[in-house]
Amino acid sequence: MEILAATASWLADPAHWQGPDGITVRFLEHASISVVAVVVAGAIALPIGLWTGHTGRGSLLAVNTANIGRAVPSYAVLVMVLPISLQLSPSYGLDVIPTFVAMTLLAIPPILVNTDAGLREVDRDLVEAARGVGMSERQVLARVEIPLALPVVVGGFRTAAVQVIATATLGAVVAYGGFGRYIIDGIARNDDERLLAGVLLVASFAILAELGFGALQRALVSPGLRRGESGSPFQGPAERARVSGG
Repeated sequence: MEILAATASWLADPAHWQGPDGITVRFLEHASISVVAVVVAGAIALPIGLWTGHTGRGSLLAVNTANIGRAVPSYAVLVMVLPISLQLSPSYGLDVIPTFVAMTLLAIPPILVNTDAGLREVDRDLVEAARGVGMSERQVLARVEIPLALPVVVGGFRTAAVQVIATATLGAVVAYGGFGRYIIDGIARNDDERLLAGVLLVASFAILAELGFGALQRALVSPGLRRGESGSPFQGPAERARVSGG
């Protein structure tokens, strides 16, 4: 209990919220690398997942490749990228580039897998009905598959964001900032209050991201599906008729 009280006092100290090592600055560093990594990962994984999920081509290869990527530790990626980034950019190669690359690679698999799975799990009867009324493949994707799969797709971003926020602390190992700086410095200085404060800040940030994406995920469920008992694209005939407007 004493360590918790000491950590609370550390967090409440105004001096720890100001300056280059202040909580505000560290939060902005942590948030910026996390947001940029997830956005770039989405720009890479989303089109691939939409294409494989819609066409069914290359789905197995893409998903298996993404799952293999999950097995590579982010720390190993940091170490492998570090010497290359130092050669390419002496200014940012020690901190920003390795952290960015490692976090982006970490975020790609859940986004790709969820996007692919979300589209493939859309009721095929609805897809065929859309084609039957004359919709083009692009219209089927945009008007039927994506709206129904959107909660699952957002679930991939939800997983990616939480993983990146939790893992971005490793950036402090290669001189990046963020909340991981408190953890690394706390270990180096034998400062338990700083160490625990860093852990609590990272955990709080990850929980907030989890809650935010969870609320967004629920809000994006199609009203027709929300009225269904299971809340999934796999409804009975009557529910499918309501969803399709029949």
